[in-house]
This record gives sequence, C-alpha cells and structure tokens, in this order.
Amino acid sequence: MKIWIDLDNTPHVPFFKPIIRELENRGHQVVLTARDAFQVCELADRMGLACTRVGRHYGKNRLMKLSGLGLRSLQLLPFLLREKPALGLSHGSRAQILLSNMMGLPTVMIMDYEHAQTPLMLRPRWEIVPEVMFNESLHCRKRERIRTYRGIKEDVYAPEFKPDRMLLEELGLKGDEIIATVRPPANEAHYHNPESDILFKEFMNRLSQTPGTRAVLLPRNKNQEAQIRTAAPQWFENGKVVVPKRAVDGLNLLWHSDVVVSGGGTMNREAAALGLPVYSIFRGKSGAVDRQLAKEGRLVLIETPADVHAKIKLARRAKEPPRNSARSTALEEIVQHVQEILKLDGRNGAVSLTNGRIRDVVLANK
Repeated sequence: MKIWIDLDNTPHVPFFKPIIRELENRGHQVVLTARDAFQVCELADRMGLACTRVGRHYGKNRLMKLSGLGLRSLQLLPFLLREKPALGLSHGSRAQILLSNMMGLPTVMIMDYEHAQTPLMLRPRWEIVPEVMFNESLHCRKRERIRTYRGIKEDVYAPEFKPDRMLLEELGLKGDEIIATVRPPANEAHYHNPESDILFKEFMNRLSQTPGTRAVLLPRNKNQEAQIRTAAPQWFENGKVVVPKRAVDGLNLLWHSDVVVSGGGTMNREAAALGLPVYSIFRGKSGAVDRQLAKEGRLVLIETPADVHAKIKLARRAKEPPRNSARSTALEEIVQHVQEILKLDGRNGAVSLTNGRIRDVVLANK
C-alpha cells in the first residue's frame, strides 16, 4: 500500500529514514513531501531521501503561522490527488493532517510531546506515542486509536549510528578541548517560554569565559543565527563558538561532544539515547518523556540561572565506541503499528475522484 510521509521539521529526517526502509522492505510504497524549513530539505538530500518540496516556514507571528498552515495544506493538495495514498504518516505535520482530515484520508501521527496545541481539525485519526505517555492527555479523541511503543523516538535511529571523526576536522575542533554542543531555544514556536532565552544566555556567557572550551552552536535558522551574532558578538571572538556551514549528522556531532545543552526536545533525547551528559534549558511545559528521562538520571533539567553554574559540568568525557543494537525495539513496534492501522483503516482512506471532482470529503475524526 502507498504511504505518504510529510517531513515537517529537521529531526523528522533521521527519524523516518529507518521507518521508510522497513516499510519498503515489507512491500509498501512510500512517497515523501518536505517543508522547505530549517535544515529539512538539505538533510533529506544528504540522507538520500527523494522528497517533493512543498511550502516553507512563516515565522513566529501567529497570524502568519495560521495563514501559512492553510496555504501549505492547499499546496499539498495536488500531490495528494496525484499520488492517492492509503495513509498519511508524520511526526506532527499539521498541514498534512488538516488536508487529510478534509479529504477523508486516515492519518497517523507519531508524537512524543503531549502539550502541543491541536485544534479539532488538526487532530490525527491515529496516534503512536512512547508508552510513558499513554496516560497523558493526547491528541487522538478515541483511546482505542492510540498505540504505544517502548523507549523513545530517538531509539528508532540511534542504534544504527556510527561515529565519524572527519566532522571534527570540518569544524576545526581539537581533541584537547571541552566541546559543548548547544541548541538555542525555539523562539518561534508557540510553546516558547522566554525563561529559556535567559538560561541560554547564562550558559553561553559562562562558556565564553571558561578557558579550554569550545561551543558548536546549532541555530534553528539563519534568522536566529543573525540575531545571536548581533546580540552577543563577544561569544564568537577567537573562534570560541563555531556554527556549522551546512547541516551535519546530529548524532555524530553529539558523540564527539563532552556536554550537550539544548532548548529543544529532540537533541536532548538524542544525547540521552547515546548515554551522554545532557542538560535541558527548555522551560515550556515539561513532557512525560523528559520527566521520565530526568527521573532515570539520563537528563538534567535546568530551571534557574543558578542551575547553569551549579548543575552543568564542563569536563572532558571518555568517548567509548557506542554499543549498537542489532535491532531497535522502538522501530519494530512503530512499523508493526503502522501496518496494523493500514489493515484496519488504510484501504478505506484512499482519496477517490469522480469526473474530476472529490467524491468523499469527511472529517477523519468522526
């Protein structure tokens, strides 16, 4: 059966790559669209994923976000009508879900953060989440349409990671330095809390004043990079802070780091999946996955400027080879759920046309 995956954000690219492979190995056809935002398309090209580019990012203004959502949904319509998929699959693509709900196409949303805003028309028909989230308030209206998997989403692709030291040369990093990988807060997201910006600045000020340290800064887009360079040019003096010139393999960068500090969920959980020292400066509503990782001691939550100095340890770590698993339980269970949903709902969800007109337009959540 044909499955349509929409890559909406940068972390979706490495996450879906093994899922696509496994679905194709089971005989399904996968077609891809990608939003031209952040490093989505660049990373998809590097990973060999052939995507149709549709739409872009519209910034932090709420009105522009809403307009952009409607516009991208319309831009996706020709692709949907041409490909006629049996199922829409994403990790929270609102444009795909909105269009699919209007067209009667069943959708599956894989999600690992329960506090994202989801109005009625943006709710998926099916939802797949880490099992630690099952008792949370989720987006699917019917509990029988919620499936769970063991572990976290980063467990889908982290076991296949292999280190490559060429990245250190590319970024001009030396082996005797304490390397910190830093991800600024998502200041254009609807869940952004300005407290995260305060913690980010506090850590960067501390790092810039600590001898023997270097930071690899990963801005979310060129606009954010420009804002940071303008607001704090002193951080970049003498090459203290490095910004990669192209999209890099996130797991590889994390593995060669001594410490990870991030205002975003995916990088924190990638570091946790690799067993690295990681500190979250995210100050939005804490999700069940992060709370569980913190409880297990795999993630440290930074809540105040004092925590930046008291809890974050700037020290070299032993970089032992990662223990790659032969098989990812999370990957296997997610793919099994998608196949089961296809059998239950997929065939009835294909878009059909009569005399060039849409025959069935129904809400997917009825």
